[in-house]
Amino acid sequence: HLGVVGECNIQYAVDPHSQEFRIIEVNARLSRSSALASKATGYPLAYVAAKLALGSDLVSLRNSVTRVTTACFEPSLDYVVAKVPRWDLRKFTSVDPAVGSCMKSVGEVMSIGRTFEETIQKALRMVDESCNGFEAERFDQELVHRGVACTAEPVKAELQKPSPTRIWSIAKAYELGMSVEEVHQLTRIDRWFLSKLHHIHSIKQSLKSMDYQDLSANADLLREAKRCGFADRQIAREL
Repeated sequence: HLGVVGECNIQYAVDPHSQEFRIIEVNARLSRSSALASKATGYPLAYVAAKLALGSDLVSLRNSVTRVTTACFEPSLDYVVAKVPRWDLRKFTSVDPAVGSCMKSVGEVMSIGRTFEETIQKALRMVDESCNGFEAERFDQELVHRGVACTAEPVKAELQKPSPTRIWSIAKAYELGMSVEEVHQLTRIDRWFLSKLHHIHSIKQSLKSMDYQDLSANADLLREAKRCGFADRQIAREL
């Protein structure tokens, strides 16, 4: 127990193969993530933290969302929220692009949707205006910028280390025919997330095999594409 009354944010490192974890950093203050979590859930973290610091307890405080339950009840949501950081590392030629526990992001975006696929595609469009969502073309642009040939080797190298462009290297890996399990072995990202991203890839491949007339006659595919966050321009590009 750290003895902090009010809000503090803690950065954990979790071993995905066991129950072990380590605390990397503790800040006895509100963070950007706290404000985002309040917006995403409607739960006023800063207000509750201030009340606790002044001597109130979670049992006596009312939940501002339900106004019936106590403040120690977690919010119940029927939607998905994603937070994606924004990096701008190209402006600094000597910076290490590897992402770790050190703060390197210059901001972040929040997206809300009914499915994970929809939410992540919205977030990627907001964080990088040059892409339409979860697509391999964005990683192709990155390889051109680096002056590297678009082969499987740089894709596998990118998958093995956290970086600002790794999410798009996953899309490229799927385009090259790699499976969810192969990507998991290289990234150690949970298979649940990778399978959801692969579902986006599968829809994209289905759209590529059609023209406008075919899609007009396939309402189920169009509905699934929209459910998974495909923008109109994204669908039009694939046809």
